[in-house]
Amino acid sequence: MGSKKRSSSSVEEEVEGKIDAVTDNVVVPNPLEKKKMKKDKKVDETLSIKPMERFKKRKALDKERRHAAVSENEEEPKKPKQLRVESVAGEDRAPVASSSSGGLPEFHIDVFKDLALADGEVREAAAEAMVKELQAVQEAYERMENKDFVEVGLKLEAVKDDGLKNCAPSVRYAIRRLIRGVSSSRECARQGFALGLTILVGSIHSITLDSLLKLIVDLLEVTSSMKGQEAKECLLGRLFAYGALARSGRLTKEWNSDKNTPFIKEFTGILISLASKKRYLQEPAVSVLLDLIEKLPKEALLNHVLEAPGLHEWFEGSTEVGNPDALLLALKLREKIAVDSPIFNKLLLSPFIPSNLFTAAHLSSLANCLKESTYCQPRVHSLWPVLLNILLPEMVLQVEDSASVLNSLKKHKKSRKCSSCEENAKNFQCFCDVIIEGSLLMSSHDRKHLAFDVLLLSLPKLPAAFVPIVLSYKLVQCLMDVLSTKDSWLYKVAQNFLKELAAWVGDDDVRRVAVIIGLQKHSSGKFDSITRIKTVKDLMAGFKTESGCMLFIQNLTNLFVDEGNASEEPSDQSQTTDDNSEIGSIEDKDLVGTTGNSDFLKTWVVESLLSILKYLKLDLEAKFRVQKEILKFLAVQGLFTPSLGHEVTSLELQEKLRWPKATTSSALCRMCIEQLQLLLANSQKGEGPRALANGLEANDLGAYFMWFLSTLHNFPSVSLFRSLSDDDKNTFERLEAMEKSLYREERNCGLSTDANKLHVLRYLLIQLLLQVLLRPGEFSEAASELIICCKKAFAASDIPPCSGEDEMDGDATPQLMDVLVDTLLSLLPQSSNPMRTAIEQVFRYFCDNITDDGLLRMLRVMKKTFKPARHQEAEDEEDDSDDENFLGIEEDEEIDGAKTGNTGETDEHTDDSEAVVGSGEVGKRDPEASRHSDGEDDDDDDATSDDSNGGTDDNAVSGEVGKEALDASDDSDGGMDDDAMFRMDTYLAQIFKERKNQAEGENAHSQLVLFKLRVLSLLEIYLHENPGKPQVLTVYSNLAQAFVSPHIAEGSEQLGQRIWGILQKKVLKAKDYPKGEAVQLTTLESLLEKNLKLASKPFKRKKSAVSPSKKKQSASWTRHKMVTSLAQSSTFWILKIIDAGKFSESELQRVLDIFQGVLVGYLESKKSQIKSEFLKEIFRRRPWIGHHLFGFLLEKCGSTKSEFRRVEALDLVAEILKSLVSTDESGQDASKKVMKSHLRELCDLIKDLVTNMPEKQSRRAEVRKFCGRVLQIISNLNLNKSFLKHLDSGAHAACEAELGETFVNLKKVER
Repeated sequence: MGSKKRSSSSVEEEVEGKIDAVTDNVVVPNPLEKKKMKKDKKVDETLSIKPMERFKKRKALDKERRHAAVSENEEEPKKPKQLRVESVAGEDRAPVASSSSGGLPEFHIDVFKDLALADGEVREAAAEAMVKELQAVQEAYERMENKDFVEVGLKLEAVKDDGLKNCAPSVRYAIRRLIRGVSSSRECARQGFALGLTILVGSIHSITLDSLLKLIVDLLEVTSSMKGQEAKECLLGRLFAYGALARSGRLTKEWNSDKNTPFIKEFTGILISLASKKRYLQEPAVSVLLDLIEKLPKEALLNHVLEAPGLHEWFEGSTEVGNPDALLLALKLREKIAVDSPIFNKLLLSPFIPSNLFTAAHLSSLANCLKESTYCQPRVHSLWPVLLNILLPEMVLQVEDSASVLNSLKKHKKSRKCSSCEENAKNFQCFCDVIIEGSLLMSSHDRKHLAFDVLLLSLPKLPAAFVPIVLSYKLVQCLMDVLSTKDSWLYKVAQNFLKELAAWVGDDDVRRVAVIIGLQKHSSGKFDSITRIKTVKDLMAGFKTESGCMLFIQNLTNLFVDEGNASEEPSDQSQTTDDNSEIGSIEDKDLVGTTGNSDFLKTWVVESLLSILKYLKLDLEAKFRVQKEILKFLAVQGLFTPSLGHEVTSLELQEKLRWPKATTSSALCRMCIEQLQLLLANSQKGEGPRALANGLEANDLGAYFMWFLSTLHNFPSVSLFRSLSDDDKNTFERLEAMEKSLYREERNCGLSTDANKLHVLRYLLIQLLLQVLLRPGEFSEAASELIICCKKAFAASDIPPCSGEDEMDGDATPQLMDVLVDTLLSLLPQSSNPMRTAIEQVFRYFCDNITDDGLLRMLRVMKKTFKPARHQEAEDEEDDSDDENFLGIEEDEEIDGAKTGNTGETDEHTDDSEAVVGSGEVGKRDPEASRHSDGEDDDDDDATSDDSNGGTDDNAVSGEVGKEALDASDDSDGGMDDDAMFRMDTYLAQIFKERKNQAEGENAHSQLVLFKLRVLSLLEIYLHENPGKPQVLTVYSNLAQAFVSPHIAEGSEQLGQRIWGILQKKVLKAKDYPKGEAVQLTTLESLLEKNLKLASKPFKRKKSAVSPSKKKQSASWTRHKMVTSLAQSSTFWILKIIDAGKFSESELQRVLDIFQGVLVGYLESKKSQIKSEFLKEIFRRRPWIGHHLFGFLLEKCGSTKSEFRRVEALDLVAEILKSLVSTDESGQDASKKVMKSHLRELCDLIKDLVTNMPEKQSRRAEVRKFCGRVLQIISNLNLNKSFLKHLDSGAHAACEAELGETFVNLKKVER
């Protein structure tokens, strides 16, 4: 409202301030000016009494007075100096008037300026100083006998008819000035002038109340000619003036002196009348009345305040118009007088007790009053704290404990500890139902805002038992509606509400549980997902105590089991699935949400149980107790159903088991079993050290589960949630019996390796048992074979025999480890994450004894591909003629796929299932790209398959093993014989069968990649546990072939990255490497030769009519660099193994021949792309290779035709010279001997270099640098004469011409 004109009050105050600034040095008019004053008075009386005219007249009079004072000062320069006092703010005040002529003390009127300052301390000090001076003036005035002279001479601006006849002129002026000041909007004038008026009226009793009340009305009169802002300033000025009078205590003193005083009634009526004028005056006017009520006794309230004119009518009409201030005044008056009065009947029922006030009917009548309290937003109306104090007395918090909370969370209206608690809960429930939900939340945004503010006000006194009442269905739905849209007007309000709610929870687990349950119960477990915030997740992460976890689990159980936990509001989803149906296809059962809101909520309950443990940091014993509670819930709700009723009391378990009244859907049962599997797998990972053999049972969650399962299974009134076939039932019983047997055996073994093996086998049996329940009919055969393996491994004699067991007793019985490996592989493809964890644990403890056949069977999986071997024979002939390397390189292959990079592997296995669908950490494969890649595979069916063979005989430790690998690779499309008991190929055959159906091709491809990733995890475990075994070479060669093969690694970027990480971390960069006599040199030679060939392979693109995109070219080049890097790292690793083998020089001749061939190709063929830096690094790490090849390299370097290769070869020669020539004196003779033996070759090389200098300047510089280095070595070894002797005259001239001073110096030294 800056465009509005300033009010008359503010203008007047500003003018007065200017007058004060001038009159600070002015002496109060003396008696000589009596005539003039009288004349002024007469003129004033003739004027209109309108405020604006009075203001203009005062302004004119002040101007005349100012001129008169100035002229008087000029005429009397020798007047005594004015006294100076310190200002309120601590600075020197301007000189003020002295009234010595009248005998009154000085009054410094500049104090009014300080009353308007923003600093509260300055205002307070100014008010105190003003009152102190005025008290002195008044006391002096009262002691004077002749007051007429002072009244005439020192009136300042006071008029005779203002009613303040007993006050000194300065006091009268101050009162008028203060009353006008409270209507000023300048800075903090209202506050400062009201403070001064309060202290002044309370200190000087000569100021009569009737005169003061009349003066307030006269000076702050509101007329019809005033504009809106002007009238508002006057009304606010009245309000502050009346507030000053109420706080001064004068009315209380007046009543104490005269019980029949009319001023209390008059004052109350005036305030009620003022409150009725404008809405913004209501609350402050009532606040002024409340200040007065606090100071008055009960008798004064009954006889004066309640009898005030207009109060009864004001109360009567409050409910219709919606007057929250009338309700506030009634509550405060009733609290003070403690007596029921008819005046309150419309607002407060008689008798006045909380149960009457908070009945639904009465709250409905008060709803208008409470809704209209939004007019003072964003501040909360003063009525609400008063109302909440009545609603939530302090005693509620004292009687609350966790037991009452549990019952109240279950149902609000039952099991209260005492009648007062029940009454408080009932009152609070009615309040929330009628006011919060029925009136505020169903109305405008402002009232919704008010509802959140009121609930936040109630939090400090709110018992946890009342949280379900606060977090009702309507409130939670309102929160979700607001928070689901960030542009919502109430978004920050709802955010703040949740923030304050979380702060109120703090570390109190009872509150935490109540809030989590309240939010999730009415959002069907989807509060975080709908609001897109992490409120519930953060709250659940805050559990730190065992008691808090137990309380949460108990409430989750109640939420799952009790029918009343479903949302009390009608749901728009009423259809449910057939709860009695068995688990069928994945498409029918994957979405638990199809069963409606109830199943959504139950799904959240099941998923939340394990999330408790995620951030929980407890000791092992406490954590185990929490795990047991979770296990019992999952086992009861997931595995069993009651035959009769919904409750079963177990004396053996010492607890009552409950189920929902409605049969749990099979999808929920399946989820419970999956969570149970995950719980067991996590407990197996996090098991603490088992210090004592007899302590195994204490922290063995698997043993506790099997005991619990057996106990429940034996109850006649409880049955499994699904009926099993005879085969599955038999498998279930045999798995249970085998686990018991292994458990006994484990306890007998104590602390040993066998005990660990038994332990991991037990957990695998438990996981398999649960898998039988999840997917009946699929695991019977695998379970039977696993049981046989357990029996053979540990000679368990008390296991019931199974069909087909005797078949293993023949001569052709496969080895135990082969059967175990095959069984584990057969379980891998369709296993869940917990099942896979159990398989990996078993493999970790048994992989030391794995046979070569078992290892090759695993590696065979990595070679599987959808590329058909249509041209096997032709490819074999080509491979034999070209001696194709084991890595199966297809030279003209255009790489199609995303760009790959070297990513480090972590110790933990990645989630293969996530990797396949494209959400893995290493790389995300786009579905479109996947289909495109698959389409290209289909189009290339006629291309040659590289992974069907390729020299696998060189990969194994022996030739026989390599032959087996080759044979295994050839039958990629054929299944194994049934008698071989290797169902892994059955699974692979099914995948290939699915591949023939184009509609299922992508799914089959994903399954194969998933299977390979899981096998890779086992291979990684094997490499970690057996880094020094010769079989590492077999694993390395097969994995390298899989990585290099475009049809295998490129099918999935994740698969390629996984293979790369295993090769780098577990093989090439491992601390240990294959050692011992079993490591054959022929195998190492073959691997070395083929890796060097791979490092020499040029980058080629497939010839195509269509130019490949830049993205494909970049991906192709990146992959080529990764393959080259793998070949180089592999070469270094193989040479390290060869060095460790301590082979004789004759045995290493083949290695040298391989390097000679590489150097020949490097120097003579453009097709060789091997890097000179790579060769230099080989000579640097393995100097013996360079030493043996030194002469050969000198000879070939001089005869090479390519200038570029010749110059690069000089670096290789220089690198060898570094290791040949020793700087020590002890090695000088050996170095001299070696150099002598190669001196002729060196001379010939230098002769060729200087006579055929390169054309490019940079290459010429390299040649001169090399020759200078050689000449320096010759000079240091004193071989100058021999060197020069081998050079003919032409060479001498060429050396002098090209090498210049370097060669001349060499000749000088020789002379």
